[in-house]
Amino acid sequence: MKNLVAILLLSLSQAGCLAVAAVEAVTEVTIAVVTAPIKVVGGVVDAVIGDDEEGEQED
Repeated sequence: MKNLVAILLLSLSQAGCLAVAAVEAVTEVTIAVVTAPIKVVGGVVDAVIGDDEEGEQED
């Protein structure tokens, strides 16, 4: 009976760790999905505007 209680307690603690890992993974994917279009738009804006580094150099 003691073994059953020990196994039950260990499995409950592992379920908590699994839930935290799942939430962390979902958060990372969500951040990646949100930031990807921002990076693409930034790249397009940079390509359209262009870099005028030659005119901005100081002597």
